[in-house]
Amino acid sequence: MRVVRSASRTGVEMTKQSVTVLGTGSMGSALAGAFLAAGYRTQVWNRNHERTTPLVEAGAIAHHDIADAVAASPVIISCLTTFAATRESLLGVDALAGRDLITLNSGTPHSAREFARFAHCAGARFLGGAIKNVPAAVGDAGTLLYFGGDRAVFDTHAVTLRVLGGELEFLGAEPDLAALYESAVGATLLPALLGFLEGAAVLASRGLPAATMVPYSVKWLQMIESLLPVLAGEIDDRDYTRLGSSVELFHTAVADDVRLGAETGVDLSWHAPMNELLRRAVAQGRGAESITAVIELLRTRQLSAGQTPFA
Repeated sequence: MRVVRSASRTGVEMTKQSVTVLGTGSMGSALAGAFLAAGYRTQVWNRNHERTTPLVEAGAIAHHDIADAVAASPVIISCLTTFAATRESLLGVDALAGRDLITLNSGTPHSAREFARFAHCAGARFLGGAIKNVPAAVGDAGTLLYFGGDRAVFDTHAVTLRVLGGELEFLGAEPDLAALYESAVGATLLPALLGFLEGAAVLASRGLPAATMVPYSVKWLQMIESLLPVLAGEIDDRDYTRLGSSVELFHTAVADDVRLGAETGVDLSWHAPMNELLRRAVAQGRGAESITAVIELLRTRQLSAGQTPFA
């Protein structure tokens, strides 16, 4: 194992392979830092050129002109804020032709498809990606990155991309798959964070620190983790009978939430849309079904049969 790693490092050092990172915010700087640490000749560009200074001090080569940054490497990794911002920055850059363009920014599936068309029209091969961790975890063995688009780009640069995280997944040829999964998986984050913040506020009403609930919150999240395969199975089968936690059980607890808010002085108004979903589910006769049955209400605004979101 040591021999393989040593050979990989030596190969990078000998070839001084060049990679360009567009965008040097917190995540972009972490990406560029990981490439520098791995021995890559790292080119960087940012709209605010001053934000590249720490990376230059660490050994990166900064470019004032994005066209020069693109021309400096065969592979371009963009970590600007959105697909629109990336497209706007790259408009008119002739150097994209013949290069591999990989995005690691946020955005909707539609935006990803539009950007893929832009990249192809510019003569670049495109791979859309997402990194599922915080900047401080870039390069860790457990950090996951997933991608959709040109399989040849993924295969060509897998070794380079593995510098950013130890787990790489290719989702398929559709260029918006990473954005699609990023939207789907990321939907859990804000509600989970708000729930933790609410819990901290409830404890604070009694003068108790948030740190005291961390061990119990971790156990609770692990319990939820263990249920995810059951939830997914019910949803995919549309058989809302196996979980055992009914819609009515959650609906009955709404009154307790109201009382908790009154007792603690904590604003629980963010529950209102969730409570409305529960009320509608009960009204539709789904009270005895598993809580997963609520997805049927969420599906109601989806495209009708025969339509496709990939046009």
